[in-house]
Amino acid sequence: MKLTKSILAAILLSSAAVPALADYPDRPITLYVAWGAGGGTDAVARVIGVGLEKELGQPVNVVNRTGGSGVVGHSAMADAEPDGYTIGLATTEVNLMHWLGLTELNYQVYTPLALMNTDPAGVQVSADSEFKTVGELLQAIKDSPAATFSATGSGQGSSWHVAIAGMLNAEGIDASKVTWVPSDGAASGLQELLAGGTDIVPSSLVEARALIEAGRVKSLAYMSDERSKLFEDVPTLKEETGSDWEFGAWRGIVAPKGLPDDIRDRLISALDAIYKSEDYHKFMGAQGFGARFLPGEEFGNFMATNDVNFGETMKAIGLAK
Repeated sequence: MKLTKSILAAILLSSAAVPALADYPDRPITLYVAWGAGGGTDAVARVIGVGLEKELGQPVNVVNRTGGSGVVGHSAMADAEPDGYTIGLATTEVNLMHWLGLTELNYQVYTPLALMNTDPAGVQVSADSEFKTVGELLQAIKDSPAATFSATGSGQGSSWHVAIAGMLNAEGIDASKVTWVPSDGAASGLQELLAGGTDIVPSSLVEARALIEAGRVKSLAYMSDERSKLFEDVPTLKEETGSDWEFGAWRGIVAPKGLPDDIRDRLISALDAIYKSEDYHKFMGAQGFGARFLPGEEFGNFMATNDVNFGETMKAIGLAK
């Protein structure tokens, strides 16, 4: 009897020690997005969601949690239970929001799973804008006596705001000469541009693609060291002005801090398979998104370095609190 009890206890103890992976996932997964539907981040999240469904065998529900210049959605990603059933597509704003004093959130409150995408910014204006080059636009901003120009495309102090403010700073132009109008993302910002409510949208070319191809928006420059493969006729900022300023937004999958190692590794493996898939690269290439993959710890190191660099830039342009 004693032997039987000992064996039973050992079996129960062994069962309790089985990692969560044995049953993971056994229900739908929520994938949070901090920006509105229709923008570049939403599009990338949805293609990753489809891939995760295929790899994990469970539905993945993409949920847009907008507001607070990205704080609402990124807080939802961090505050969820670290059980693998709530993850998020974090964006560049993780390394921007805390420098603005909007939140104490930073990259350290997440379990990094995989960097999936990077996209340089473009300088978009309406098709009927009087400016034909970014040089002409910058000169007009420099010559204006006050903040007569406005721009939009993301939250206050978020990625595209830093993109244009840094561009102005690199040209020796007071960044406050362009008033930033916060929005839920590039999609709503571009609609505001079409409506005549703003002058500039410094989003990625991918986000503006449909409107550029429709002849309703034109891009004057690309903030990268080489031209976009999607729009090879758009010059780089350096080609146009000689400026060395470059800026790109990144997107990567994260989970709340404290995610069990086995579930973390399962998700990283699934994301690696998605990144290597023909479907993912076909979608990203067709849309013009920049594909880049860094798993787990490498993604964490990327965010850490990015955070330091953004802090230095934001201090230089007067956005850091």
